[in-house]
Amino acid sequence: MQNCSGGNCSSKNDTLEGDCYHSTLALVLPIVYSVIAFLAITGNFSLIFIIIKKKEMHNVTNILIANLSTCDLLISIICLPFTVVYTLMDYWIFGEAMCKLTNMVQCVSVSVSVFTLVLIALERYQLIINPRGWRPSNLHAFIGIFVVWILAICIAIPLAIHVVFEESPLNNFPQYKGTFICHERWPSLSSQNIFTNVMLVVQYFGPLCFIGMCYLKIYIRLKRRNVAMETMRENKYRSNETKRINVLLISIVVATAVCWLPLHIFNIVAELIPAESMVCTNLWSSVCHLMAMISTCINPIFYGFLNRNLQQDLLIAFRFCRCSSREDDYETITMSTIQSDVSKTSFKLSSPEASA
Repeated sequence: MQNCSGGNCSSKNDTLEGDCYHSTLALVLPIVYSVIAFLAITGNFSLIFIIIKKKEMHNVTNILIANLSTCDLLISIICLPFTVVYTLMDYWIFGEAMCKLTNMVQCVSVSVSVFTLVLIALERYQLIINPRGWRPSNLHAFIGIFVVWILAICIAIPLAIHVVFEESPLNNFPQYKGTFICHERWPSLSSQNIFTNVMLVVQYFGPLCFIGMCYLKIYIRLKRRNVAMETMRENKYRSNETKRINVLLISIVVATAVCWLPLHIFNIVAELIPAESMVCTNLWSSVCHLMAMISTCINPIFYGFLNRNLQQDLLIAFRFCRCSSREDDYETITMSTIQSDVSKTSFKLSSPEASA
């Protein structure tokens, strides 16, 4: 099993823990991995499809959300299926190229995801804290996405260099004769620790602290603004929509942080405690990695539950049921313009008084 969080990977074959690992999760883990991969592929593909298809969804926030889903889709297609097979077989059968590629893709995708969450927080901060100032456009969103992908690739290069494809150390056992593993091999333990700690800050604690500060200031500003707006019906409606959108985005950030936290904690503990002193190392490594992979399903789940427009679009696109006319119930407020003083879109009035 290849467990990569910011480049810290461990192979299930480093030690033989047959009783500890196989008696508990040898069959359960592959099934759960397969379910996660299926949900992540279908959910993220559907979300990207809807965002691309609907012109009214072409705004900065949705473009960044689509980039998040692209990262999760890459992990689901390129990494998770190979992880399932690796879990079942205990050795790597896909060759050196796929060994390096799966690790590289996962590391890059994790970096791009967290950097994209930073961009979303920055966009929300600018629109709410300084609504009359500079506003990011769709072009700025694409430029930001390009920059974070280049940065993430550069960050992952050391990992790609030090991931190796070599004979399994368990070749003495008949069932592993002539097999290979895919894992990291660094020149020294200190260099591995330095890379892991840097990635821990770059991919996790640093971005989350920054995002937390942005949303804290947004919360304070919105709380003050609501007091002045609560007597105006239209502004109150816009305020409620703002809250709903911010809840959606914060939920994605919090859920992502929670999913990746166990694996980061495991990596820290693994560096501090000698391997021979840890009990069921591979079992805990597998469970923590599984928790991290659940994050690939977060984006479509939260976005689908909290975005009524997307729910209707998915129902129409996949013909699950007959939906009412879009002209009657489609919310015309876009996520990136809702904070502005004058919305770029109209408010749909459905009451008889309004139509009169």
